[in-house]
Amino acid sequence: MAEPALKQTRPTTNVLELTVSELSGAIKRALEDGFGHVRLRGEISGYRGPHSSGHAYFALKDDKSKIDAVIWKGSFQKLRFKPEEGMEVIAQGRVTTYPGSSKYQIMIDHLEPAGVGALMAILEERKRKFAAEGLFAEERKRKLPFWPAVVGIVTSPTGAVIRDMLAGFNERFPAHVLVWPVRVQGEGSAAEVAAAIRGFNAMTPGGRLPRPDVLIVARGGGSLEDLWGFNEEIVVRAAAESTIPLISAVGHETDWTLIDLVADARAPTPTKAAEWAVPKYAELVEGNDELGLRLRNAVRRALESAAAGLKAAARGLPRPADLVALPRQRFDAVDRRLGRGLLANTKAHGMRHARVAARLQPRLLEVRLARASDRLEALGRRGADGLARLTASRRGRLERMSGRLTPELVRGRMGRVAERVGVLGDRAQRALENRLAAHRRRLDGTAGMLRSLSYQSVLNRGYALVRDGAGNAVRSTAQVKPGAVLAIEVADGRFSAQALDGGPKADNSVPAAVPATAPRKGREPGGSQGSLF
Repeated sequence: MAEPALKQTRPTTNVLELTVSELSGAIKRALEDGFGHVRLRGEISGYRGPHSSGHAYFALKDDKSKIDAVIWKGSFQKLRFKPEEGMEVIAQGRVTTYPGSSKYQIMIDHLEPAGVGALMAILEERKRKFAAEGLFAEERKRKLPFWPAVVGIVTSPTGAVIRDMLAGFNERFPAHVLVWPVRVQGEGSAAEVAAAIRGFNAMTPGGRLPRPDVLIVARGGGSLEDLWGFNEEIVVRAAAESTIPLISAVGHETDWTLIDLVADARAPTPTKAAEWAVPKYAELVEGNDELGLRLRNAVRRALESAAAGLKAAARGLPRPADLVALPRQRFDAVDRRLGRGLLANTKAHGMRHARVAARLQPRLLEVRLARASDRLEALGRRGADGLARLTASRRGRLERMSGRLTPELVRGRMGRVAERVGVLGDRAQRALENRLAAHRRRLDGTAGMLRSLSYQSVLNRGYALVRDGAGNAVRSTAQVKPGAVLAIEVADGRFSAQALDGGPKADNSVPAAVPATAPRKGREPGGSQGSLF
């Protein structure tokens, strides 16, 4: 038996009934109106770097409280200092709520460290980090070239620094100078300095612009905040990766930055860097004259010493007649002995020839020829007998094999081979048919999937594709201007239409291109139909 339905009760109070969204919206408006713009000091907590979307989420806390914070992508890219875990900062922004989780948070527009002490703490932390990686090690620093043909300078083109450096070059030694203009202070200065260092290193020798032999990164003096761009990690790593020797001339002698520690040399001022980069012309001329004088004196002393040694050696050498006297006597003695030796040798060879001729008689040759002839005849008879036996053996073997080769045997074997060929042909035919059927089924499935994914199937369900005059698909009302001619494609053809109005609309009505019976499962929160393509 069904239970009786409960009677509907009416509210007994005059309190206005709100939905959760209405209450959350009212709280959000009240909080934003009461705290439209705030300046907040606290310590960064829970920072893990920017999200994949480019936004940054973390919290600001002190010894008693904590508030969630968010920096949107556009504001994060404009920050002069990037957030770091544990950094004490001063944030400026608006307090708002996140209705999805009933939490309030601050949306930060501007962020800066809380005083010079915070900057020094960050600087010391980065210094320890880079020192642990070995970027400040003395053994990795290179010696500056003595006479660079091209000098590359990374600095601001409008400041007094570049004028002082060019004056220093003209005073000491005119050189080919390439200036890469950058901002040396403010937002984006660190990225420009790092790009300039890497750009000079990317130049190839012999290119349109000559590759520098030495680099100078220069800037005038300033406060810690003004010089902070040269403490950024991107600048330090670009200087460490430079294959060209680099001189750091940032600030005055009392100022120091992290690029000073990683550079191959640190000049106290930009003018001093120009003096270090090239030698002084007057000193080169003076040194060249001094070396030339020393060379001439050394050559003169060497020639005088060689002449004295030659004279002393000439006095110690014997006369030419004395040098050839002994060899001449030896030659005369050998000449006298040679005539007697030739006569004795001729007599000895004559006597040996006579003894050998007495033993050479025709009878001995005839006996040796007869023996050789008998041996040749015996070998001929043995060869003929062996050939006859081998021929008889091969003939018998051939007769036995020919007796076994009959036409019936060949026909039987050919029949078995033909039968096997037929069986294999049938199997190949069936395999080919099966393979063709499998490919046909796969092709049919792919064609069906193509038809289901094609936009024509969407048009067959009652939708329309709208294009502008250039043939581009219209995806938003912002693309349509009043009076624009549109091409509309439906399932069975195309026709043209003219827009009466255009631009985005505030209402949530369903577009005319969407049928009233279109499915609502893929609808977006605003009630409009998403893109079909």
